[in-house]
Amino acid sequence: MTNETNQEKIDFFMAAALELAQRGGALGEVPVGAVVVYQEQIIGRGFNAPISSHDPTAHAEIQAMRDAAQRIGNYRLVNCDLYVTLEPCTMCAGAIMHARIKHLFYGARDPKTGACGSIVDLFEEQRLNHHASVTGGVLAAQCGTMLSDFFAERRRLQKRARESQE
Repeated sequence: MTNETNQEKIDFFMAAALELAQRGGALGEVPVGAVVVYQEQIIGRGFNAPISSHDPTAHAEIQAMRDAAQRIGNYRLVNCDLYVTLEPCTMCAGAIMHARIKHLFYGARDPKTGACGSIVDLFEEQRLNHHASVTGGVLAAQCGTMLSDFFAERRRLQKRARESQE
C-alpha cells in the first residue's frame, strides 16, 4: 500500500471488512464484517456468526479481535485499529476498550443498538479507562446498502413463506 493516502488505506481496510460481511450474509448471518489492522497489515478477521455458532457474543468485532489476539498471543491489541461495517453495540464497544484498540473505524450507523453515538457513546464516557478514537461513516453507503438489502430479502422471503401457508 505504498503511496496511498490515508483515506485510501481506510477505504481499503473497510472494503476487506465488507468482503467478510458478504461471507457472513451468504451464510444467513446479518452481514457485518470486521478486520483488525496492525502496522498496515490485517491480523484478525471476523464476520457475524451468532446464529451458526449458537453464540450471542459471536459478533464480527469479537470474532476479529479473537483472531488477532490468537495470532499475536496477547489479549491486548495495543496500537491496532479495528474496521467494522456497522457501528458497534455496547458489548463490542466494551470488548474494544478492554482490548485497547487504538482507533475504531465503522461504516453504517446503527440507530437501534449503536454505542458510538447513535444510542449511547461509550467512547466519550470519561469515567471509563480506555478511549479508542472513533471515525464513523467509512464507506457508509456500501455498508448500509448491504444491510438494507439483506433485511429486505429476509422480509421478502418471510412474506412469501406466509403467503404459501395461506
